[in-house]
Amino acid sequence: MSRIENLLGEMTLAEKIGQLTMAPSGQAATGPFRDEPTREALRRGEVGAILNSWGVEATRDLQSIALEETRLKIPLLFGVDVLHGHKTIFPIPLAEAGLFDPALWERTARAAAAEAAADGVALTFAPMLDTARDPRWGRMAEGFGEDPLVGARFAAAKTRGFQGGDLAAADAIAATAKHFCGGGAALAGREYAAVDVSERTLHEVYLPPFRAAVEAGCAAVMAAFNSVAGVPMTAHVPLLRDYLRGQLGFDGVIMSDYNAIAELIDHGVAADLVEAAALALRAGVDLDMVSGAYRAGLPQALARGLVEMRDIDAAARRVLRLKERLGLFDDPWRRFAAPAAETRELALDSARRAITLLTNDGVLPLRAGLRRIAVIGPLADARAEMVGPWTLAADPAQCSTILDGLRAALPSCEILHARGVEIRDEDVSGVGAARALCAGADLAVLCLGEAANMSGEAASRARVDLPGRQRELAESVLETGVPVVTLLFSGRPLIVPWLAERANALVATWFLGARAGEAIADVLTGRVEPTGRLAITWPRDRGQIPIFFAERPASRPAKASDPFTSKYIDIANEPQFAFGHGLSYARVELTNLRVASAEFRPGDRIRVEIDAKNLSDRPAQETIFLFARDLVAAAAAPVLELKDWVKCELAPQESATIAAELRAECLSGLDATLAPRLTPGEFALYAGLSADRARLLSARIRLIREDAAATV
Repeated sequence: MSRIENLLGEMTLAEKIGQLTMAPSGQAATGPFRDEPTREALRRGEVGAILNSWGVEATRDLQSIALEETRLKIPLLFGVDVLHGHKTIFPIPLAEAGLFDPALWERTARAAAAEAAADGVALTFAPMLDTARDPRWGRMAEGFGEDPLVGARFAAAKTRGFQGGDLAAADAIAATAKHFCGGGAALAGREYAAVDVSERTLHEVYLPPFRAAVEAGCAAVMAAFNSVAGVPMTAHVPLLRDYLRGQLGFDGVIMSDYNAIAELIDHGVAADLVEAAALALRAGVDLDMVSGAYRAGLPQALARGLVEMRDIDAAARRVLRLKERLGLFDDPWRRFAAPAAETRELALDSARRAITLLTNDGVLPLRAGLRRIAVIGPLADARAEMVGPWTLAADPAQCSTILDGLRAALPSCEILHARGVEIRDEDVSGVGAARALCAGADLAVLCLGEAANMSGEAASRARVDLPGRQRELAESVLETGVPVVTLLFSGRPLIVPWLAERANALVATWFLGARAGEAIADVLTGRVEPTGRLAITWPRDRGQIPIFFAERPASRPAKASDPFTSKYIDIANEPQFAFGHGLSYARVELTNLRVASAEFRPGDRIRVEIDAKNLSDRPAQETIFLFARDLVAAAAAPVLELKDWVKCELAPQESATIAAELRAECLSGLDATLAPRLTPGEFALYAGLSADRARLLSARIRLIREDAAATV
C-alpha cells in the first residue's frame, strides 16, 4: 500500500478535513479572516496548507509544528501569490504578454519560482488565465489580455516556468491556473460580479487557456469567485467535475478562492456553511481557502448525508498526492536551498521589451545634445508604484524611477522635476510651478497614470481615464509648446484620445517592475528598440467597452455611407489602438501575402509567406500577426481570429521573405455540439503588424473534401 493510502487509513475525519483546509497566516489578505489559524489547530492536524506566508523564519516555524507536534507529521503546503515575480519584480503580466515571446514568459516564471522556493513557498496562485476584454476590470493587469490563443501559449509557458521539469526540485513550485473561469466577463467590469456568457463563447474564449495549462501539467486549478449563468464556480459541477475533471482529465488539486466557499451563501445557493461545504466538495473543490467552511460544515454535511466519506477521501488524497509530488514528505526543507536565479538582468530585458510606443511624430528616440529636460508628473519619482499591483514579497526600494533612469542615461543633460499634482488629489496648486519648469526646457516628459493599487483585484474603475487632476497638469504642459513625451503607467488601457492626438509621443509603460527607470531610459534614448505590442485593444471612449478584435460580424456591417449599419452616430467604431499595435523606430513594410497552395485538406500544413522590408537605417525587430476567418461556417465566425505570430529581425534596408506554417486544424470552428470541426469551403488568411483590418494583407484558401465536414 502506498504512503498516501497508509496515511488515509490512519487519519481521523478531522485530520482529513484538515488536509482540505488552507488557513491564512496574516501576512497578506484579500478578504475577511473567518477562520484564522491557531497553533492549537495546527497541532491537532486541522490545517494542511497555509496561505501567503513566506520567508525562511515564518515558514520554518509553522512547518516545524506540523512535523514535530502533530500526530501524523504531515508537512504543510505553503501557497503564495507570485504573479510577476517574488522578490525581484518583472513587468505586470498584461505588459509582459505584449512581448509575444513564450520563451521569455517561461524564463521569468522560472526565475520567480526559484526566488519563491528559497522563501519556503511550494505553490503559487498563478498564472492568471482570465481572458479580459473590459478595461474597467482592474484584474486584467494580472493576465494576458483579450485573445485565447495568446492565453493558451501564456498558460503553457508560465506553467512550465513555475514547475520546471521536476516538481520535486528545489527550485520548482506548483502552478495554479486561475480563475476558472470567465471572470474577465464580469458584469459591467466589476470585480466579483456575475458572468453570463453563451456556451459557445465559454468554449471559444474563456476555457482554452485553462485547457492549455492542464495539458502543460499544471498541478492545481483555482475556481473563480464569480457565477457563470447563475451557478457559482465554486459549486459548478458541469465545469469543475464534468469538463475539468472528466473531459480534460485533470487529476490535480482544485481549490477555492479566498473565502469563496462561505460566499456561496452570498450567492444565494446555500443557506449555511454546511450546505456551502457540501456544494463545493460535491463539485470537486479539494481545498478550502480561508473560509473554514470545510472544518465547520463537512462533519455535519457527512452526518446529514449531503456528502460521502469517499468524497472527503478523494479530496484529501489529491492534496496529499500534490505534497508528495512536491517532495514535501521526503524533504520539506529542500526549497530553502533553491539555487539563486539570475533575475536583475532578466528584469531589465523584460521591462525594455514590454514598453509599447503608441504614437511618435519623430521626437523619439531623443536627439543628441539635449541640454535640459523637464520631467513632470506624480509618477516620475514614484519608486513604490513601479512594482505594480499585488507583489507581496517585493521591496519597492529595488525599483529604479524615471528620474533615476534618465539621469543615469543622460549625465550631461540637466534633468528637472516637478510633481505638479498627486495621482488622486484634487489639489492643483503645483501645476503652475510644473508649467514654469518647462520654460527653457528642450523637452518635457510627462509621467502620468494610475497608482499601482488602482489595478489588480478589487480595482474596477467605471472611468478608465487619468485619475485626479492629471489631465489639467498635462493640458498646461502641452500648452507651453515644448515637445512632450508622455509616459502612461497603468494596469489597463487608459482612455486618453486627447493625449494621443496632442503629445509628440505617447508611450505605454505599464508597471515594469525592478528596472523600470533604466528600461524606459534605454528606450527613450534609442539604445533599445521599442518592441512591445498591445495584447489588448485600446478603446478611444468608454462607450465602446467591451471592445476586442475578434468580434462576430454584424448583420449589417458598418458603412460610412449608410446610417442603418452597425456603428455609433457620435464616434468611430475603431479603437484608439488595435490589438498588436506598437511602433518602433525602424519602419517595416509588409507585402505579398501568399500561400503555397490555394487548396488544403485536413491534416495538411499550410505554408504562408510574406515579404518584409525594413525601410529604415536602423535594425528592425517586428512581430507579424497571422489571422484567419472561416467565410461560410456553421456558426458565424469572428471577423478575425489570431492563428499565430512570427518574430523577424531585419538589418537596415534589408528585405526578406518571412515564412510560417499553420496546421489545417487551427482553422476549425466549434459545431453545434461545441466540438471542433473543419467546414469545407473558403477561408480568408490575413497578415499584418496589428489587428487593424484596414492595413491587413489578405489571401484566400479553400478546404477541399468530397464527403461531409470532418470532425477534428
